Amino acid sequence: MKILINQKEMATDAAHLAALAEELGLPATGVAAAVAGKMVPRTAWADTPLYEGCPVTIIRAACGG
Repeated sequence: MKILINQKEMATDAAHLAALAEELGLPATGVAAAVAGKMVPRTAWADTPLYEGCPVTIIRAACGG
């Protein structure tokens, strides 16, 4: 299916947010995600389904100044 990650279209086979994070190789910490404009706690990623055209925002923490 095709979803939008940070406003860029991407094809994925991930059925839920946790599978997408694994597919993208996201680190275990320092990452936040929102689906359809709503922040999703990491503990709920496996229970958050993705769907065709689903808008996902991924934010990575950065250190420095």
